[in-house]
Amino acid sequence: MSRFLKATGPVLLASMVIVGCQTNNNQNNANNKEETKNSNQANQVKGTGFPNWGYDLQHTRHVPYQKITKDNVKKLGIVWQQDIMEWDQNVPNLQEDFPVVQNGVLYVTSAKNHVFAIDAGNGKKLWEWTPPKEVLDHLNSLPWQSNVASRGVAVANGNVYVLMIDNRLAKLDAKTGKLLKMVNFWDHVPSIKLENRYYESSAPMYYDGNIYVGSSGGDNGTRGFVMAFKADSLEPLWNQPFWTVPERGKGWAQGKYTGGGSVWTPMSFDPDTDMMYFAVGNPAPDFYDADRKGKNPYTDSIVALDSKTGKFRWASSEVNHDVWDYDAAATPMVLNTKVSGKKQKIVVEGGKNGKWYAWDAKTGKTIYDGVPFVKIQHSTPLSEQSKVKLQWPGTPGGETYAPETYDPETNYVLIPGINNPNLMLAAKDRKEIAKDNNTFPGTKILPLPENVDPTGNITAIDVNTGKKVYQINTADPMNGGLTSTASGLAFYGELDGTVNALDIKNGKLLWSMKSGGQQIKMAPSIYMVEGKQYIAVITGGTRVVVYGLGGKEPIPSPNQNAELQGAADKSVSVDPVKVYKSSCVSCHGDNLQGATGPNLQHVGKSMSKKDILNQILNGGGRMPGGLVKGADAEALAEWLSKKK
Repeated sequence: MSRFLKATGPVLLASMVIVGCQTNNNQNNANNKEETKNSNQANQVKGTGFPNWGYDLQHTRHVPYQKITKDNVKKLGIVWQQDIMEWDQNVPNLQEDFPVVQNGVLYVTSAKNHVFAIDAGNGKKLWEWTPPKEVLDHLNSLPWQSNVASRGVAVANGNVYVLMIDNRLAKLDAKTGKLLKMVNFWDHVPSIKLENRYYESSAPMYYDGNIYVGSSGGDNGTRGFVMAFKADSLEPLWNQPFWTVPERGKGWAQGKYTGGGSVWTPMSFDPDTDMMYFAVGNPAPDFYDADRKGKNPYTDSIVALDSKTGKFRWASSEVNHDVWDYDAAATPMVLNTKVSGKKQKIVVEGGKNGKWYAWDAKTGKTIYDGVPFVKIQHSTPLSEQSKVKLQWPGTPGGETYAPETYDPETNYVLIPGINNPNLMLAAKDRKEIAKDNNTFPGTKILPLPENVDPTGNITAIDVNTGKKVYQINTADPMNGGLTSTASGLAFYGELDGTVNALDIKNGKLLWSMKSGGQQIKMAPSIYMVEGKQYIAVITGGTRVVVYGLGGKEPIPSPNQNAELQGAADKSVSVDPVKVYKSSCVSCHGDNLQGATGPNLQHVGKSMSKKDILNQILNGGGRMPGGLVKGADAEALAEWLSKKK
């Protein structure tokens, strides 16, 4: 599933879905040097920033910095922190943003695509960009976009590129934030528009003079695609998009709501060959498959294209016919590594089905065919509620969008895992898939039993053998992902707001510190400024927290976010039903009956108004904070608290 968040848990509202560098001569980071030759990230000072969504074009999230070591990591503290809402109270959550850092500037983007440029050394705001009113009005006009994340920007050659939720690509001046150009996808492909249930949640990727984008909205029955634009003019590079599924009514895609195959996380690139690799999401409708018989290619697959032409090279499926929502969601990594003792270039990825895979990068030949890293126990979802069974993993995991990291010194890949089941209820027939506001057709997820507690883990796999080296358990699902360093450390955040560092060789936890917020749902960005190494995370929905050696800033107090967001104007009359329909209906149904989010018809029995308001403002479980604010949030909480 490609919407912002999609899960349930035992407490209804609490889990609602409101959507090696020097050693081994690290070839992956060496390829990053090739980017300068190819005009990639031309303004980036070599070896200081975090220039791409996944650091290098291969998305290894492995940085060459060694100032923070296993011996001094315990000296880390907070260097600076900034709640973005102190700058702009209208900014929605930043929760799934992955900051890019170039030339000492840290760039973050929020839901609804506000962009901030921040001095990466001290947290000072350099500029803020707010989308034009016409864009924001468009976003607010339709309910199915209300939960959508913006997962980052691309920065290259003095420009910042950001995708608008409503299927536009904007180009900003990196020094001033001034809008230089914006293009509408529907001007080139008329069907790609918000009104047809398409939207954008990914970070765009810059490679060799071009910008590459994927699609979201596959769960709504849209047709997945990848498009490429020339970075200077924003004109299309290819004659047409690469479509991941057939046009509706052709091939296997029969039925009014059949489609899917979103590409909702960034793609990876190999500068040696100009090939690009991306993960493709699930077919739609979820659970109900009467109108999409067969293997449903290229859904739940890794696909390789020639980046210059869009020509198909190969594809490999992780699930041939998916009825569980088992996207290939996480961005694949391209590795120059050793397999069975021999050097080989490979592509690796962990799927939502809970299995990890590796393929030959040139041919797509399978090397490791599904190494399990979470509990796997599933059967065909049933349409009779009294007979539904727990499916492991559920729609939120094994591995969702949260990225892996690769350490060339050990030749280990670290996988962020999610042990979270679902009770999946399939539609009975074609009539039923058109219900629930026609959003996520065919999909309904029931609340988990009270005795089921979702957890997470981190699994280290030796790429040479494909075997697990170790697995450590985490109290919360691993929704954020990992970033590693040349000093043998891997950093990650957790849903309770803790930031951690582990020893990659043995999985031993070496350092932990609170962030002052919760719901860390991104992997840390690690960078250098004036010879000092920093680790940046986003916590509590809107706060950027940066750690460094000797940092002395106090841990920020929680709930500051709630005070800012919940400052309700009592003189304003709010219709809570209208608020619900604009912000909640897409996941919880037009009658609170639940769809991908849980049933809220009796939520007042288990949660007080205060609990509900806190949940709306601050988030919790897999719900982000700040989707509804102020008087709207208070009115919505009051209304829901009476649902008994």
